[in-house]
Amino acid sequence: MPTYDYRCDTNDRVIEVNHRMSENLTNWGELCERAGIELGDTPADAPVHRLATGGNVITSSSLGSGRAPMPSCATGSCCAGGMCGLN
Repeated sequence: MPTYDYRCDTNDRVIEVNHRMSENLTNWGELCERAGIELGDTPADAPVHRLATGGNVITSSSLGSGRAPMPSCATGSCCAGGMCGLN
């Protein structure tokens, strides 16, 4: 399952969670529930936004390989003109 980073507008925290690509969390309460953390002083309805991190997927075949993951572009950074779709 892909891993996504979400940022809360109210408390400025960034939380990493796993969920399906088709899902999108919209508030702090949903994010905390998915991450298994307490709400704290932040209201449950505080908005959160998924960050453009690419959604990392970890599989059993990629664990412990000792090799670095392939970059998203051949140059190791975003391609000229944003062709890779990450910007």
